[in-house]
Amino acid sequence: MAMPDVVDHQTWREELDKLRVREKAATKELDAIAAQRRRLPMVRTPDYTLVGAEGPVRLVDVFAGRSQLIVYNHMWDPDPDAEWQCGGCTSFTSAFTRLDFLDNYDARFVIVTQGPIDAALAYAERVGNKMTWYSTAGSPFGADVDAPPGGGFGLNVFLRDGDTVYRTWHTSGRGVEQLTHTFALVDVLPYGRQEEWQDSPEGWPQSPAYSGWLDSPDVARLYGPKS
Repeated sequence: MAMPDVVDHQTWREELDKLRVREKAATKELDAIAAQRRRLPMVRTPDYTLVGAEGPVRLVDVFAGRSQLIVYNHMWDPDPDAEWQCGGCTSFTSAFTRLDFLDNYDARFVIVTQGPIDAALAYAERVGNKMTWYSTAGSPFGADVDAPPGGGFGLNVFLRDGDTVYRTWHTSGRGVEQLTHTFALVDVLPYGRQEEWQDSPEGWPQSPAYSGWLDSPDVARLYGPKS
């Protein structure tokens, strides 16, 4: 298997310094993007009712008294005999086991899915998911925030002013990558994600896209109640 070139320490330091210039530029660009995000307008939402572990709950009450809310819309296979749900969603959300730090920012992070709440809670238990789940089955909420039945995943952010809720931001696809440590850690490895679409030196190990990701059975094996 190919490996990076071996050089003296001075040469390595010089190459690292060159890369650092680009890394710092990227950091500043991300700061600028975040600043633009903070200046986005927002849109008022209807008074949605979801279903949680304790029964029906208004979207405004999902905030649990906080002013800001992050919602991850988890893909859901409507087949009642489906053994597993979306591996990407399951893997992504399994990374979030400690969310209390959001209290200091007056915020909360929850999962909403198109699946029935009983099935959703059972699945969360099966794969060891620690987040709070809600169901949008029977509610237009999911479809209205770009996560309709049979559709893809998405992440939305909301702001509450009293009993009025506003939608402030949305992303999906690779836009979700920046919100997890998974890819950030893998991308600093010498071989990176090892996926064929990436620009890597000749001889670097490469496999089809997603081949290194944890699938739902892997998450259940590692983090579920029988782990």
